[in-house]
Amino acid sequence: MAFFDLNKKIWQWVTLLFLAIIWGSSFILMKKGLEVYSHSVVAALRISIAALFLLPFAIGSFKKVSRKDWKYLILTGAVGNGIPAFLFTLAQTQVTSSLSGMLNSLVPIFALIIGLLFFKSKPLKTQVIGILIGLIGAIGLISSKGLNLSDSNLVYSLLIVIATICYALSVNIIKKFLKNINSIHIAALSFLSIGPFTLIYLFSTDFIAVSLEHSFANPSLIYIIILSIFGTAAAITLFNMLIKKTTTLFATSVTYLIPIVAIFWGFIDGEHINTLQLISVAIILTGIYFVKKNR
Repeated sequence: MAFFDLNKKIWQWVTLLFLAIIWGSSFILMKKGLEVYSHSVVAALRISIAALFLLPFAIGSFKKVSRKDWKYLILTGAVGNGIPAFLFTLAQTQVTSSLSGMLNSLVPIFALIIGLLFFKSKPLKTQVIGILIGLIGAIGLISSKGLNLSDSNLVYSLLIVIATICYALSVNIIKKFLKNINSIHIAALSFLSIGPFTLIYLFSTDFIAVSLEHSFANPSLIYIIILSIFGTAAAITLFNMLIKKTTTLFATSVTYLIPIVAIFWGFIDGEHINTLQLISVAIILTGIYFVKKNR
């Protein structure tokens, strides 16, 4: 019997928590990359490095994927990885972290709506209740130290909303049309479908010049490589596995846990945890429990 078995509920919860830790730490890695490179270069690097890392798995999976699956793999690559990567890095140049975190928590809501409208999904009432409870908890946690809207441009905020819609569409596509394909093959082939374009774009920018001339280019590039391999390639593979073994709603509820990770890192760094934060964490966990209930 395999040690890591996503058919078991305990491993589903462990995977959800692990993804929250990985993605909750990704924002700081993006921020480090943006200190040296432009938002578009960071996004192109993230996709290109992830595609190259997964290339061996992509080469070995061509014969295992039918022709009809390719349109869904390409669509997943575009809306699940490519478009959001560029939207998030651009938005992060103008949008406050608190608002960005709150908007990112819209993914489960959009996954629910898109599933109902276009994929004929039939969520349980407890799951819908859980999604709403989790959203309330996420908003409470993010706003626990004050939600600063004054410096957040509306247009850039809408970019994050569009990115969350893209994520929601992608998870429904994977659950509906790609459930028979190995999770790492989904990740590898979807990145392969967009990787060549981001590589071409990357070398049309000032990436080489900045890398050679900027004094902090090497550390920044290391942060982006870590983000690409662990926060993108490996995390998305695990996320795909979780989608296939559970539900789109449970998998996307990871966005509710990401602010908890941010609070944790703040605590490690000496920040005080207030009562509202503890209550919000309890509300989030209650919401996710309802999403997972009876499944």
